[in-house]
Formats: sequence, structure tokens, C-alpha cells
Amino acid sequence: MTDRSLVAAHPAHRDDIADLVTRRPLPGPGLPQVDPFLFLNHHGPQTYPPGNHGLPFGPHPHRGFETVTFILEGSLAHHDTGGHAYVVDAGGVQWMTAGSGLIHAELSPPAFKRDGGPMEILQLWVNLPGRLKMTEPRYTGVQADAIPVLPLGSGSELRLISGSFADTQGPVDSLTGVFMSVVSLAPGADVRLPAPADRSVFLYAVRGNVAVAGKPLPQWHLAELAHDGDTLALASGDGALLLFGHADAIDEPVVAHGPFVMNTREEIVQAIHDYQAGRFGDPAGLRI
Repeated sequence: MTDRSLVAAHPAHRDDIADLVTRRPLPGPGLPQVDPFLFLNHHGPQTYPPGNHGLPFGPHPHRGFETVTFILEGSLAHHDTGGHAYVVDAGGVQWMTAGSGLIHAELSPPAFKRDGGPMEILQLWVNLPGRLKMTEPRYTGVQADAIPVLPLGSGSELRLISGSFADTQGPVDSLTGVFMSVVSLAPGADVRLPAPADRSVFLYAVRGNVAVAGKPLPQWHLAELAHDGDTLALASGDGALLLFGHADAIDEPVVAHGPFVMNTREEIVQAIHDYQAGRFGDPAGLRI
């Protein structure tokens, strides 16, 4: 086994949405994508007061990719025009395949808006290959108690969302074989994780600082890794929380326009036309 080296640590850009604290490490000026990972928004951490307006993500469309949302603190209510409705609580994850297109809303449940409380959410966009961009939309919501927690030694652990690790399978069945997890490193941790050399690795420092093969990856930074090994050597003096995944690169043209990600400009124009023509469904009942 050989450790992958850290090419660069890319900082998240602060880009608040109304009163929602938001940092975005991807896309960034030095790293447009980590194929097939396209986009990450890190919302919070922050504490909402009682009587708040909650999350601002009312009904909006998507086509051509998947959204993976990690609820670290707080809760999130999801409704979409595919008929899916679910409330995910702290520690849970939702995985939505937009595919051929739908409209969804991601809002705070009434109890959170009434009472307030801590909130921290990550949303990751995962591209789909051209052959799957028009697949039927689907949705999986998973609460914290359904996510396997696998020990890494000395108090560190890996929460497995999709893919397999240590003979355990994650609760989400990815269409494209994406491995996705949340890794908690205990103070003084020194661990190695499998990171196949032929796959794209997604590694983001959500909380705390970590060393990757001896080089620093500070909090709120995204790792750019070389394809020179098949493991990740991670160490943290004070402990850290990481978003860690890997996937096969799609290696196809990416044409993105707002909430649509396709292979060609013509397909984007068609997506806009289909949305405006009402082919993504009726959003009338999606406000929570």
C-alpha cells in the first residue's frame, strides 16, 4: 500500500444565503470539480433563535445529477414532485437522484422554526453519466440510527453512507458505485483509509484540522489528491470531522446552468424548456 499525496488544500469561499452561513469549497478558482463531485455547500454551524424563518430552499428544479445532503445538526424536511416526503433529523442523510427532472423543497420543519436550535448541513452534488441523466428520479432518506458506525481505532470512526467498508454495506445503493462516508477522528488519531488509485477522492475538513500524508488540510478546506497511491494517511492532533468519498471519474463534458447539469448546451436548453412547460411536476404543494 502507498499513501496518496496532497497536491493542494483549497479553501471554502464564504457565500452566505440570506441569514444562512454558507461556505463553498467546490467549485473554486483552483478546482472546478473532482469528477464526478461537482459542488459542495457547507451551511452553518449556527444557532437559529425561536421564531426563525428556517432554511431558504423553497421549490426549485434539478436535472442530470444527484444531491446528497448530510444533516449534522438540526433537521430538514424534504418534499418533491416525485411524491417523496421525509424529515431527516441530526446525523441523517438524504440522497436524491434528480435524473430526468423534478422539483423539490428543502425547508426546516415547523418545530425547528418555532423553537430554533443548532443547525449545520452539507450538500454535495454528484454528477451522473450521460446514459443515466434521464433516469427516473428517486429518493432515499436515512436516519442516524440506520447508518453503520465502524471503528477505525483509538476512538475514531467511520459512518458509512454508501459503498462497502470492513465487510459492511452502506444503506444507500448508489447508481454509479459512489463510496461516501463521514469520518470522525479522535484527538491524536493516526489512521489509514482505502482510496483506490484509479478513483477520484473527495475529502473535506468539516471541523478541525487534519494532516494528509504529513501535509496540512485545515478546517473548511477541500483536498486535491494525487493518483500516486491507494490509501489515505490521516492524522489529527485535536480531532476532526471529515467528509470522505471516492468514485469513478465520468470523464464527459459538463455543461451546468443553475440547477441543471448536462453534457451539452442543447440539453440545458431542453431542460429549461421542459421545466417551464411543467414537465417536472406541479410544485404547488411543496411549501412546508
